[in-house]
Order: sequence, then structure tokens, then C-alpha cells
Amino acid sequence: MGTATTAAPHVMVLPFPGQGHVTPLMELSHRLVDRGFQVTFVNTEPIHALVLDALRPSGGISALPDGIRLVSVPDGLAAGDDRRLRPLQVRGRALPVRSGLRGALEQLIRETKVKWLVRDVNMGMCFEAAVKLGVRVAAVFPAAAACLGALFMVPQLIEDGFFDNKGIWLHENQTFVVFSLICSVYMPWSIDGAHEGQEVAYRLVSSNTEAARRHAEIVVCNSFRDAEAAAFELFPSIVPVGPLFADAELCKPVGQLLPEDTGCMRWLDAQPDRSVVYVAFGSFAIFDSRQFKELAEGLELTGRPFLWVVRPDFTNGDLSKAWFDEFQERVAGTGMVVSWCPQQQVLAHCAVACFMLHCGWSSTMEGVRNGMPFLCWPYFVDQFANRSYICDIWRTGLAVSPGEDGIVTKEQVSVKVAKVIGDEGMAERARMRRDAACKCLGEGGSSRENFSRLVDLLRE
Repeated sequence: MGTATTAAPHVMVLPFPGQGHVTPLMELSHRLVDRGFQVTFVNTEPIHALVLDALRPSGGISALPDGIRLVSVPDGLAAGDDRRLRPLQVRGRALPVRSGLRGALEQLIRETKVKWLVRDVNMGMCFEAAVKLGVRVAAVFPAAAACLGALFMVPQLIEDGFFDNKGIWLHENQTFVVFSLICSVYMPWSIDGAHEGQEVAYRLVSSNTEAARRHAEIVVCNSFRDAEAAAFELFPSIVPVGPLFADAELCKPVGQLLPEDTGCMRWLDAQPDRSVVYVAFGSFAIFDSRQFKELAEGLELTGRPFLWVVRPDFTNGDLSKAWFDEFQERVAGTGMVVSWCPQQQVLAHCAVACFMLHCGWSSTMEGVRNGMPFLCWPYFVDQFANRSYICDIWRTGLAVSPGEDGIVTKEQVSVKVAKVIGDEGMAERARMRRDAACKCLGEGGSSRENFSRLVDLLRE
């Protein structure tokens, strides 16, 4: 008589539809598969299509381990709607997405018969579908614990007169201090435009946070204890399991939304150690043509090799193609421009000297894990608080300072790159931060122990 085998525990993972959300939850999924889980990874249909397209050069769906199954649900938008990810569009469309997701997710849960939904805190509208069907919920916050902690503090901040109950700041240019971070008016619901839009976004963010409070049996985040000691002390219910990564060899797919140009790795191999400026601003940031030119010419002015990620939609459309072609010809012996790249492999490469970034949390953690000094150029919401971590708390980077016209000049780009790369104290602090992250992930480390705690819970 054969021995009965126990089926692998099966969980459903649901990220918010954006690169900085899909990647950490895909990394978490890989780690769960390593612990014997089956994962059904749920993207909205447009994001699902982008992930499949980006996987195609590396073998398509077969590049993923057998334990991860990719599925999709409708996002609730009409067929002709513009689905390009922008801060304002994402916030403004979150409510339509809600109605399209809940019913489809409910049906998917019934079909897969999972006991656990591991979902992004920013997808709080999908809690009801899980709770209705008796499915237990674990929440993942892909940003800094301080950001979630600030959201937990919202009722107190309203009582203290920072903003009203619609999320509107009561005083211009107001700041407050949370966990030694200087937080500006950029809160997670802050968008450009009329107050009505901000109110809608505020209600959504608040409802997501409240849903995590009420229904999630555990809230984990992509951070580590030594990175945010004050935040974790004040909010012990937020559990750090990061920095997340798919595998030590950096070979497993992490849910990219654009095809990676792997040729940049061969280019990096030809560069001297600690010589290259790596420049990438994530999937949201947009530069107008004037700022784009200043950045381009600033990189050229450094006289250093640089690897610059320029998405197809990185500018607002008024940049002269002839100018950009001429620029690329001029720097061809020094700089390389790609539309997307395997960022974690790039940051782990010995040729990279510093990371110029938008301060998105996933990119920040990837840089920290590789001991990068940073040049910070935040774009919106939590990225300004992340800059405060890098520059004021960790002291592992500098920030650009736009002039009165809002422009960062090419001269400033060149000068600050030189300062970041030339500061040995900053480099040493970056290495210490890297070592602290590795210790948290190592045997007996707090992130590793916390991840084991999550695994044990999901096995119940």
C-alpha cells in the first residue's frame, strides 16, 4: 500500500497593478514556493498581458517555477480606456477597478479553493470577497513601514489639526515628524488637481488601511528591522520580512512589466569597478523635455560611464527625436540607454558606483541590499519620505534640489554625482546598511524568522 502524500498548501497572491507592487509580491511568491507552497498569482488583465510579454524572451511562462500559476481578472475599465500607469490616473481609477475585481476574484477563489489570500494592502477593496467566502487574509505592504505607520496615525493627525476628515491639508507647506522622518504634504493620497479628486483618493487609502487593520491576520512589509527601527518599535503589528528577493542568483522572473534589455550586463562587464552611474526612475515618473535634456547633459557632463533607463513613456511627448538621437550618438562611447533592464542584476554588478533613483521603496530596498550610495530624485507621495530615510537617517545619499523654476540643472546633476561617488564615509555607511540587511535575512535573522512565522500561519 502506497504512502499518502500531503498536498502542497495553496495560497492566492494579489498585488496592486503597478511594477513596484507586482515585483515584491512575486518575490514573496518565489520564497513561498521554496517552502513548498503552490501560488496562484492574480494580476489584472492588462498587467497580466504585460508580464507575459516581458517573459517571452526568456521562455515565456515556462521561466516561472511549477509552483506559480499566473491568472488574470478584469480591471473594470472599458476596452478603449487609457491604462498607462500614472499617479493621478491610478488614484482616480481605483474606484472603477474595484467593481470589476471583486466579482471575478470571488469566482476565482471558489474555483481554486484556497484557504488564504495574500494581498497587497492597497487592494483592500478585495477583502470582502475573501471574508465572504471564509478565506483567511494576510496583507503585504510593499512600501516602508513608516508609510503604513503614518496611515495608522491618520486619526490622530486629523485630531491634531494637520488635515481635515477629507484628507485636505489645513495649512500650506506643512510638515510633521514621524519616526524622525520629515513628512511633507505628500501623503499616499496626494495627487495634483481638485480637492474632489484628493478626497476620493483619501477615502480609498483610508479604507484600504482600515481593511488591513480589521481583517488581516498578519501584515508583513518589504523592509527590515534595522532600516526602520523606530517605526517597528511603535507599530509592532507591522512585520518586516525583507528586503525581498526571488533567489540569491537573481535568475528567477520577478514580474517585470517591460522586456528587459540584458545586453546592458555585457556592457557593464566591460566597465571598471565602481565607475558606472546607474539611473532609473521606476514605472511612474515623467520628465518634461527641458528636464530630460538637463538630466541627459548632466550625465554627459560627469564624464563617467552611465547606464540610463528611459522607458518609452518617460517624457511627455514633446522631446525632439533628432535631439535624443544626436545625444546618444555623442555619448555612445561612454553611456548606454535602455528601455528597461534587469535592475537587481545591475545593482549587484561590481561596475556600478551609485544609483540615481526616484526613491520608490522597492528600488530603494534593492539598492540597500547591494550597498549602493544614492542620488535621490523623488517624484510623488511616499518617495519624499523615502528620500528622508536615505539622506537624513541612513546618510547613504544626497538629494537633488530643483531651482525656483522646478528644474534640476545639468551642473547640479554632475556635481552631486561626483559628491556621492567620492564620499567614502557615505560608501561605508551604505556597506554597513547592506550588511545589516544580510544579517536580518540570514540564519537567525529577524526577517528570516518573521518569514517563517508567516509560512507557519499560511500552513494552518
